[in-house]
Amino acid sequence: MPDSRYLVAVSVTTRFLPEQSQPEQSRFAFSYTVTIRNEGELPAKLVSRHWVITDGDGHVQEVRGAGVVGQQPLIEPGASHVYSSGTVMATRVGTMQGSYQMVAEDGKRFDAEIAPFRLAVPGALH
Repeated sequence: MPDSRYLVAVSVTTRFLPEQSQPEQSRFAFSYTVTIRNEGELPAKLVSRHWVITDGDGHVQEVRGAGVVGQQPLIEPGASHVYSSGTVMATRVGTMQGSYQMVAEDGKRFDAEIAPFRLAVPGALH
């Protein structure tokens, strides 16, 4: 059972970006908007991220870095942090998943899991 002091929920919405894509060159651009909600009892700071991006051919790219879009937000209990970013893939369909590394106000480090979500060109899935 997870410790109720350290609960962070992550939800994601995605969008295909046709204006930034070049299908004839196997370039498919997507944006994603992430909502990170602190459902725990302590303020928690997002210090780093780890993404696993898998395209439709099974090629995996891992991305690690400090914070999100240049920020390391401190999220109070009951509050959310929302940001948007993007990725480019060589296929019309793929998935992303990962985790955020968090530090609670009491110094405890924990991960906020990002469940797998799909990136897909509209009409690419039947």
